[in-house]
Amino acid sequence: MASFDHRKYTPATPVPLTQPRQWPSRTLSRAPIWASVDLRDGNQALLEPMNVEQKKRLWALLVKVGLKEIEVGFPAASQPDFDFVRWLIEEDQIPDDVTVQVLVQAREHLIARTYEALEGVKRAIVHVYNSTSTAQRERVFEMDRAGVVEIARQGASWVQEYAKRYPDTEWRFQYSPESFTSTEPDYAVEICEAVMAIWQPTPENPCILNLPATVEVGPVNHFADLIEYFITHLANRDAAIISLHTHNDRGGAAAAAELGLLAGADRVEGTLLGNGERTGNMDIVTLGMNLYSQGIDPELDLSNPDEIIQVCTECTNLPVHPRHPWIGELVYTAFSGSHQDAIRKCLHQQGADEPWQVAYLPIDPHDLGRDYQAVIRVNSQSGKGGMAFLLERDFGISLPRWMTLELAPHVQQASEKVPGELSSQQIRDILLTTFANEVPLTLKGYRLNRDEAEQLTVTLQDGDRVLTLEGNGNGVISAFMDAWQRHSGSSVNVVDYGEHALGEGSDAVAIAFVQLNVDGRRVSGMAEDGDTVSASLKAVLSALNRAGRTAASEREANAAAITA
Repeated sequence: MASFDHRKYTPATPVPLTQPRQWPSRTLSRAPIWASVDLRDGNQALLEPMNVEQKKRLWALLVKVGLKEIEVGFPAASQPDFDFVRWLIEEDQIPDDVTVQVLVQAREHLIARTYEALEGVKRAIVHVYNSTSTAQRERVFEMDRAGVVEIARQGASWVQEYAKRYPDTEWRFQYSPESFTSTEPDYAVEICEAVMAIWQPTPENPCILNLPATVEVGPVNHFADLIEYFITHLANRDAAIISLHTHNDRGGAAAAAELGLLAGADRVEGTLLGNGERTGNMDIVTLGMNLYSQGIDPELDLSNPDEIIQVCTECTNLPVHPRHPWIGELVYTAFSGSHQDAIRKCLHQQGADEPWQVAYLPIDPHDLGRDYQAVIRVNSQSGKGGMAFLLERDFGISLPRWMTLELAPHVQQASEKVPGELSSQQIRDILLTTFANEVPLTLKGYRLNRDEAEQLTVTLQDGDRVLTLEGNGNGVISAFMDAWQRHSGSSVNVVDYGEHALGEGSDAVAIAFVQLNVDGRRVSGMAEDGDTVSASLKAVLSALNRAGRTAASEREANAAAITA
């Protein structure tokens, strides 16, 4: 048999539905119950698991986005997880409308340790699991179906028994038949009913039955069939919240979750941007935006994807693909001239109060703080060709792609006002005039302490005022962002950053480029300086100065319109 031979694999076994499928004829009308597993499932999939500070930062983002159920770790298996759970409880970091969830295997000493971690919590979900698939039963545990049911029953009993020792907490129980998609449908129902028989849930106090595609092994329609079978065969369905936990091995995690909701599920577990084992978990942002694009309130605040991307990438050290659904860097950029023309014409006709109808744009990019940015391709005949090449060749300036996009319309506008071709010096002058703005905020000096985290003290001239700001962060830019937000109270996030040296040796000059999201709007700045840190700080100040001028211009325009 050849090494690449499809005959070694078998297709997913058809689900024995006893009545016509219901899910294909249904439509979604509301958001599911969302549950984040970023801090547990997502964290265990990282090459370098998050440290406590990163977990705290990601926790704050999850709460800010609006997630109400958050799995915070596996406290019985990891001291950092245990310590993080204790920090949440002892420092009163859990909002009243948020419920933490913890994972534990169906083993007594681990369950006991889990409850120790949760002591004093107001409300929590204890999520117990054991694997139920044929391969796990026969090749890992070497047990029959009855033996694995007993593992689940015993685990459920321990979870219930230990909960009684902490009567001041409002406990909720969750069970997962791990590898649900590789488990016989009737057996999945049997083992979940056995757990429910221990817990005795009611419609007023339901348990959670979480059905994980631990590994995605079949088409998304097959997953929907499994969910519909499970729901239609489960006794006491009204006493259980049916939860989904899909993975992306076949690229269908979001689609499987959508179809599973159509099949009757109530709840979805996932991670922001889809971090997780192998190809990842179901991406909450993708599914949330899918609902949003269909006129359904996702009940999550996804309006600032730049902040989500920044926090997630800094906490996980994982990049976001430029083609990531809804929020990737290139999602709202058209390279095709015909696409650009169609978008331009549709935007011209789009009414403010009518449903969104723009070719190639399924949603209004402004909803996510984005603009439609058509890449301007200029040739030698237009008089504007090769601007990035000329800057690189003649001055050693290597523009980030996003700065190339922002500079292009300014170069185009200038070239239309002069005969012939713009020189490389003229293009450089346009770059500096447009993006290097040194007033009103001017850098006077800074002091940097790198003993642990970056501790920055910076002195600024703001018109007639001298400001001294202090901040902390993982780098100079992060520390300045912390200092500025403490001072101004505005929402500022770094979208992108780049720097490099101009020249070599003692004569080398640093050039820095930064793109910020200031109160929901992207703005770029740049600076040159003999000191790398100064260049970085001046680039940020240039962006802030540009943002301030734009805001002032808008206020003047609005005032003039009101007067008129």
